[in-house]
Amino acid sequence: MLEEDFITLTIEKQKNIALIAHDNKKSELIEWCEENKEILKNHFLCGTGTTARMITDRTGLPVKGYNSGPLGGDQQIGAKIVEGRVDFVVFFSDPLMAQPHDPDVKALLRIAQVYDIPIANNRSSADFMITSSYMDKEYDHKIINFKKNIKERSETL
Repeated sequence: MLEEDFITLTIEKQKNIALIAHDNKKSELIEWCEENKEILKNHFLCGTGTTARMITDRTGLPVKGYNSGPLGGDQQIGAKIVEGRVDFVVFFSDPLMAQPHDPDVKALLRIAQVYDIPIANNRSSADFMITSSYMDKEYDHKIINFKKNIKERSETL
């Protein structure tokens, strides 16, 4: 592909971090947030409903809450990724429990991949990401030039 097939986006020094956890993983995410409070307090935090409220209540970190996952919160976070308003996701998912909103979760994970957004789905990956040297500086990443892609697709259909 030619370079014009991609555009470069910048994840700013202050990250927009989405915090999400399935019910059986909420306490683990809250503990992780408490342990990383000094780093997280320098970033804008958001999350799905119950998780956001619990993190704020138990850590004091301000977390903007969206709807709970089963009520569309995962989709709201996905929309924020598309809008360029979420650029880092920490999602402690429960791989051993069926989720009624599994299609929404898969859509969120897919959109994070499409937009080349860092996503941690467990404590280890979250630890590696939050201690990365990229946490306190800008990071340029390339994504598909969607406008060009749409224009070309519309011309061929």
